[in-house]
This record gives sequence, structure tokens and C-alpha cells, in this order.
Amino acid sequence: MESNILLESGTNELEVLEFMVGEQCFGINIAKVTEIMNYHNENAPIVPVPDAPTEFEGVFTPRDTVISVIDLHKVLHKTSTDTEHDLLVVCHFNQMDVGFHVTSVKGIQRISWEEIEKPPALSGDGATNLATGIAKLKDHIILILDFEKIVSDMNRTAVLDTTGVVASAKDKSGKHIVIAEDSPFLNTLIVNTLHDAGYKNVVHFDNGRDAWDYISGHKAFGGNILDHVSCLISDIEMPQMDGHHLTKLIKDDPALKAIPVYLFSSLINDQMRIKGEAVGANAQFSKPQIGGLIKHIDDNI
Repeated sequence: MESNILLESGTNELEVLEFMVGEQCFGINIAKVTEIMNYHNENAPIVPVPDAPTEFEGVFTPRDTVISVIDLHKVLHKTSTDTEHDLLVVCHFNQMDVGFHVTSVKGIQRISWEEIEKPPALSGDGATNLATGIAKLKDHIILILDFEKIVSDMNRTAVLDTTGVVASAKDKSGKHIVIAEDSPFLNTLIVNTLHDAGYKNVVHFDNGRDAWDYISGHKAFGGNILDHVSCLISDIEMPQMDGHHLTKLIKDDPALKAIPVYLFSSLINDQMRIKGEAVGANAQFSKPQIGGLIKHIDDNI
């Protein structure tokens, strides 16, 4: 898929692919999207998988790559208005290829993360519960969906694989870890996994802005900043401030730059690694393999 994906690092902006499911507007970070295809494809039909969840339509192989298909209409309890012209938004994240069945695609919006707010904590609305952010445009809003959560409801290990995570004999009582992760589901999983690995002193935030305010606030204490913040584990996609911009602020600050910053994201690929290196990230790890991240922390802080 041709796209003007942001090449700058640390600009705190993203490009969102805007699409419709039924008559409601949703969005996904364009960095996750590889292509858009017709839902009805005679050359690569979708093959159902026995005993799969109803939202999981099956798999198809357009070009020697097996792609799982999830029907967002069923996930979000919507109805397609014109099934003959439905589309598949094919994505790659968490080292997986997934096609999301949508009604239509509207285009691409360039948005600052500062313009994206956390959704209200409402119950009973599946779309709201599965949204990580609300982007306010001039004439409408876009719900940014938690695609990791959608996938995890069908395969939990596809989002966070904790295989091999064990507590080592190392004394970790003096280590203070900060987490910035906007998905409530993943935030909780990461915190619990760190606890299982022996790191009990963990502070977590659901956006980069709050994490920055917390970390920068420790400058007032003086002394060695690492006595207050041993490392930061940050997602890249977050409302208010993304992980790249958060990393850049830390590394540009003489009092904070010693803090190790580890980017842990479903978006880590060759291009994103270049961006992460440009803003000074100490290491980058792709979800779902949290074991490698924790081993690196064990060895380096």
C-alpha cells in the first residue's frame, strides 16, 4: 500500500487510516497497514477454520502468505450496508498478518497525538471498550481501535507471549520501572509479568504525557536520576504523546538522558527501528515476545 508514512522521528504525529464499519467511523495507525483488498476475491477465497470464534472468518492466501481474517462487524456489533463492496484492511503487527473485514475506507488523516483523547470509561458499548483513543476532527470523530485487544480475545499469546519469563535470583528491590502503555489490557499484562519476574516497584501510565510528567518531576529530587527511574518501557502509539516523542524528550534532557528507554511495540520493524534509534531509544522489542525485553532488563539495569 502506497502511503505518505511519516518519516520524521519524534514529531508526536501519526497518520490514521479512516474506515467505516457499518455507519460508524474508526481508525488504525497507517504504520500497521500493508494493503487494502476487496473482501470478495475469487482468486483467494476465505477458508473457514473449524471451531473458531464467530468473529474469526478464516484464512486466505493472496500471495503465499497466510492471512487471518477478523470481521469487525461482528466484533463491534455493526451491520455492513453493502456487502458486495466490503473491503479487507490487511495489517502486519505483533509479527502477524491479519485482515480486518470493514465496510469501506474513507482515507488517511494526519493527526497530532495531542489531539487524541482517551475514551470515557463506559460499559455496555463494545466499540468504546475496544477503543484506545478518540480523534476529534472538524466535523466528526474517529475511534482508534485497540487491535491488539481484538486479536487477543481470540489468541492471548499472539499479543503477549510470557513463555520463559521467570524470576531470577538478582535483587530487584531497588529497581524502579516506569511503563507507558495505552491499552488497559496490555498495561495490566506487562505489569503482572514484571511482577512475576521479580520487579515489584512498577509505576504505569496509559499515555506518554503522564509518563513524561512523572519522570521529569524527579529532576527536583537531585542526585542520580537512576535511583528514581531505573528504566522506561514505552509503547509507541499513545494518546497525548507517543513513545518516540517521549523518548526524544528524555534523551534531549541532560538530567534525564541516562535513563534507559526500551520501546516495546507491535510496530517494531526496520523502518520503526530507524526512527527509534534516531530519538535515542536504548533498545527496541517487538510484541508479543516480552521474555527478551525482561532478560535485557535483567542484564542491563
